[in-house]
Amino acid sequence: MSVVRHSSTIEVARDRVFAYINDYENVPEYMFGVHQFTPRTDLTSGKGSVFDVAIKAGPKTLKSTVETVEWVENELIVLKAIEGFQANTTWRFADLDAGGTKVDAEFEYILPGGLAGKALGAIMDPFAAQAIKHTDAKLRSALVE
Repeated sequence: MSVVRHSSTIEVARDRVFAYINDYENVPEYMFGVHQFTPRTDLTSGKGSVFDVAIKAGPKTLKSTVETVEWVENELIVLKAIEGFQANTTWRFADLDAGGTKVDAEFEYILPGGLAGKALGAIMDPFAAQAIKHTDAKLRSALVE
């Protein structure tokens, strides 16, 4: 399993940052490589919501279905893969003493074994680092006025 962690601060109120990240329609805008994030049911937010995801990683498109397994408004979102490519995401939100929001993001993914896993690893490791920088920049441009 590979894990990428990133922590950043943004001079925006926590409820606004959470609302933006929590809105499934925004995911393809801020999450690098995600070109599909579609709800499977009428539940589009909160614990139990399920989404089909397609991620363009280099020449490959990785498909997954994720479920929100933990959700605390303005504090926590945890998505776990239940089908397809095994990639999980955790978002944590906290107020900063000086105002603004601290955002901690954790992305973990499991690659298959053998040659296929090695080939995918050669794509995913640099992709993950690029994705973090892109996501951070997109959040700032969308939320900071």
